[in-house]
Amino acid sequence: MEMLESVLLQISRWTQPYYPEIALSMVATMLVIYGDVLNKHLKRFVSSYHFILRTIIFVLVCAFGYGLLTVYAAPFVKQLILMIPHLYRGISIVAVFLLLGYLAEHRRYI
Repeated sequence: MEMLESVLLQISRWTQPYYPEIALSMVATMLVIYGDVLNKHLKRFVSSYHFILRTIIFVLVCAFGYGLLTVYAAPFVKQLILMIPHLYRGISIVAVFLLLGYLAEHRRYI
């Protein structure tokens, strides 16, 4: 049991300096996996507008909307990571990335 705790703590220590980057990569990966769903809803919402207006909205949402979402969601995800007890933090990060890999595989992105 003591060896397992030691391994879990070591994984948590290895990931500790990289929490902002880890949170950013989690948000970016979620946007890659589910961005097409958001785009489909946006397309349905603006389909009745003129072509030029639809194009401008699409560019604004893709260029600025997703960027703002990434910038503002990453600190929130970092705070969620920090809420996990230190002993389980590293293995939880590994588990989340495995889950994201599974979701990407499930949606045929891998």
